[in-house]
Amino acid sequence: MRDVYAAIAQLVMTEEFSVTSACQVLEVSRSGFQTWRSQQISRREVRDRELTPLIGEVFWHHRRRYGARRIAEELQRRDIACGVARVARLMKTLELQAIQPKSFQPKTTQGQHRLGYNQNLLVGREPPSKINEVWVADITYIPLRSRRFGYLTLLMDLFSRRIVGWQYSSTMDEQLVLAALSRGIRDRQPEAGLIHHSDRGGQFASRKYRAMLRRAEMQQSMSAAGNCYDNAFMESCFGTIKTELQLVDYADNPAAVHELSEYISYYNLERRHSGIRYDTPAEFERNQPTESITPTVPK
Repeated sequence: MRDVYAAIAQLVMTEEFSVTSACQVLEVSRSGFQTWRSQQISRREVRDRELTPLIGEVFWHHRRRYGARRIAEELQRRDIACGVARVARLMKTLELQAIQPKSFQPKTTQGQHRLGYNQNLLVGREPPSKINEVWVADITYIPLRSRRFGYLTLLMDLFSRRIVGWQYSSTMDEQLVLAALSRGIRDRQPEAGLIHHSDRGGQFASRKYRAMLRRAEMQQSMSAAGNCYDNAFMESCFGTIKTELQLVDYADNPAAVHELSEYISYYNLERRHSGIRYDTPAEFERNQPTESITPTVPK
């Protein structure tokens, strides 16, 4: 009988039938259906009261960075059944609104130097199928209250979306990118043949940087001149970071390092990524076949 009542509820919801006519067609007591529906509404209200604090806890734990889809996924991983629509409805009731990302607008780097360029090895290539197959690198500006800038460089594993190396500095020179690359090599120890992709910036074309790539037996790849979409993964990653940190400016360099370090750890270990089945990068890597994972040396 519950299935019949559920079918009537669907018919009424589509507004094609009134309760009375639907009950008559299916030869069901109208009062019986109304009793069932009131019980269903009561159960839903009870369940809503159970879910409300859990949704609030996930939302605030992730500092307003999670919308309904990620919260629903997080609850699912805790074996708590709750659909996206229900999460969205309860978030609206609680007046919880996630930080809204800005539209992704990739920017080009002015690679005007005489250090030489490399071919784009990612053109026409299938997406990476294992860890430490392709790393992508880029640099972005970090505003300071002194009206000056700091600089952040990141290295990301394109397969798992994990940030494998990073460095912050008050100057945008080759030491900035060398430190990030050194950290990535030390922690990941990739096998020979890994593709390192970046834009055509002079820091990535410097003699010392190229030498470090050669020693690690990496293949260097660069974006085509003026093609802002060639390194779109890193541009998008920087956009996410700046949005979720609500980055306006930092008091000084130590404050920037502290906040960025905390966020990058969160990004790797806790933040669920839509591009990898809503796993965190760390979870996604743990779920890969063991032969695809290279050792990680503790920091």
